[in-house]
Amino acid sequence: MPGRSGVELIKQIRTEKPRLPILVLSMHKESEYAVRTIRAGAAGYLCKDSASQQLLNAIHEVAAGGRFISPEVAADLAFSMILRDERPLHALLSDREFLIFSKLAAGDSVGEIAQRLNLSVKTVSTYKTRLLQKMQMSSVADLIRYGLDHDLLDSPVSR
Repeated sequence: MPGRSGVELIKQIRTEKPRLPILVLSMHKESEYAVRTIRAGAAGYLCKDSASQQLLNAIHEVAAGGRFISPEVAADLAFSMILRDERPLHALLSDREFLIFSKLAAGDSVGEIAQRLNLSVKTVSTYKTRLLQKMQMSSVADLIRYGLDHDLLDSPVSR
């Protein structure tokens, strides 16, 4: 989805069609994506590499008005609630900061990000400064390394 994140799209759909159930099928295994999509209004979250039977169960559950997350994501979420002080640094970012982080870590320049998100370069620079501070890093190279280490970057083909 060029120029927007899945979280932003979920929020827009929830505004326009509040009763429409949303099931997110994502390439990201990281539970932080699940948390962000559920907070944005998704009724369920599942990784693309999940078994087809699990996908069918998720579709049926969400279509019936319920909620669904995979057992793996549920376990990650439960442990993250217990170990809140040990949350990863990217969990401290707002949705917009996380989007900027993702784009910077993927190699996009501040100018490219500003253009894609219809923001000023100064605004994106401010986000960049803020997220570097929150994540206790000093450069975009640190962000890229962190993104790779935590499996937060999209594959080059999907960009």
